[in-house]
Amino acid sequence: MKAFLGSMTGRVFITLLLGVLISATLTQLAADYQRLRDWERQRDQHLLERAEQLIMATEIVPASARSIYLDVANRPGLELQVSDGLPPTGAITPFARLLSTRLGKGYQVASAATRPAACDSAVSQPLMYGLLNLDYGGACESLNVHLRDGAELRLSVLPPRTSLISGDTDLRALVLLFMISIAVLAYLVARMTTRPFKRLAQAAQDLGQDINRAPLDLTGASEIRQASAAFNAMQARIRQYIFQRTQMLAAITHDLQTPLTRMRLRLEKVSDKELQERLIGDLSAMQQMVREGLVLARSMDTTEAMQALDLDSLLEAVCADASDAGQEVTLTGRASMALLGRPLDLRRCLGNVIDNAVKYGREARVTVDRINGAARVRIRDSGPGIPKSELGRVFDPFYRVETSRSRESGGTGLGLTIARNIAEHHGGSITLANHPEGGLEVTLMLPEYYPNK
Repeated sequence: MKAFLGSMTGRVFITLLLGVLISATLTQLAADYQRLRDWERQRDQHLLERAEQLIMATEIVPASARSIYLDVANRPGLELQVSDGLPPTGAITPFARLLSTRLGKGYQVASAATRPAACDSAVSQPLMYGLLNLDYGGACESLNVHLRDGAELRLSVLPPRTSLISGDTDLRALVLLFMISIAVLAYLVARMTTRPFKRLAQAAQDLGQDINRAPLDLTGASEIRQASAAFNAMQARIRQYIFQRTQMLAAITHDLQTPLTRMRLRLEKVSDKELQERLIGDLSAMQQMVREGLVLARSMDTTEAMQALDLDSLLEAVCADASDAGQEVTLTGRASMALLGRPLDLRRCLGNVIDNAVKYGREARVTVDRINGAARVRIRDSGPGIPKSELGRVFDPFYRVETSRSRESGGTGLGLTIARNIAEHHGGSITLANHPEGGLEVTLMLPEYYPNK
């Protein structure tokens, strides 16, 4: 869940969901409020008409029969009673003013100082499908009415006895359906919005592993097509740059081989044997540096096809070759997993690390296991280790630690650089650490291959 909320899809989904819910809530709240107020005004208008009709009808009824008539004529919401004396009056209300205007001359309408008891217990009106309640805001008061024949009446305007929405109505299912539909819509929009970015991100990751991958299809919205076209153009330029660099290094290496060979032949004629051995050693180092420089360039641009490999079999073959070459190499553990990779590149990566361990630490103890869906290959030697300040720099091309670890054993400083490039092209990583019990430990992490993914 945390990963989903931290992703772009999750953030777009939450933003859309909250935005739509807040907008819908405010819109529904405003609509319900306006609907209730309109209903209250319509009810007040209806009560004015009924009050006018009831008062005028009561006036033509003989005074002795008015009480009996009112007992029959009164209806919920409006009660008219014969009053023996006028109670104290208060400030005239809008309802009283409108009723006085409708009755015309000869009638006197005044607001009473006290309200009916029912006004204090008026039923609140529901908002937002009954989730909120609003106090009744229509007319609710007592009026003193003086007829043209001098009779005094008491008019009580009462609130509605029930709410607009019946208490038996359960709208929770409707609200739940609304929220689910909004959530589904927000998720679909989020997926549709972020899918092209995921495709670009996956293409960028695949580009780091295979510069010769197929270009992106120019589909989708115009902005996405434009970004895909720019990505394809960038890939083509990078591929061209790497190809030109590799070709240049290959040409330099090829051209250097001839003069270096001639120099070696001429050095055979040097009479001073000690000088001859030293010069031949320097010449061999130059040839090795040229060859490894070309290998470094090719490690960042390979045309070898990716294929499913059994890591355990690959490790057994590499360790067996090293043992046959006289190196002290042991292998323990099993990963029991497949990975997608280039066999020659992975053999070169593992071979470089094992060669370094044997060359600088006398032995290579290889341990393989499986952790968090990835293979972990650890190669430990028995050497002096590397100072912590140098651990991050040994991956730099041509960098060698200024100790006997590299000075006495030679080397060009490209082995670990090549191994790191190969590991990263396979979606893995390689790290160095000084083991607590002594020696240097190299950890190579490689992801598992899922054929149906």
